[in-house]
Amino acid sequence: MARKRNQDEFVLILVTASSQDEGLNIARALVNSRLAACVNIISGLRSIYRWKAKIWDEGELLLLIKTRMALFEQVEGKVKEIHSYEIPEIIAIPIIRGFETYLNWLKESTLS
Repeated sequence: MARKRNQDEFVLILVTASSQDEGLNIARALVNSRLAACVNIISGLRSIYRWKAKIWDEGELLLLIKTRMALFEQVEGKVKEIHSYEIPEIIAIPIIRGFETYLNWLKESTLS
């Protein structure tokens, strides 16, 4: 019988970035520092949003950051340190279930 994991243990953090270089810098910094096990970069994103009383329509890319909830504040700090946006999107979505072997790898690949 598989052991039951804490539902708050793993998260997927979403971060948008303005350029490929910025996304790569954030992704590499997070993986190199073991704050994330993996970061997927999805390009071709188009974002329409309100910022400072104006509607913007811009190209962005999306980072899918796989990590543990216990590391959220450190991930947030590292992203804010590198990111060009005044207020970057940093949103955590709990991973409530996953392939046990993958989740073990995710845990082993991040800081304890």
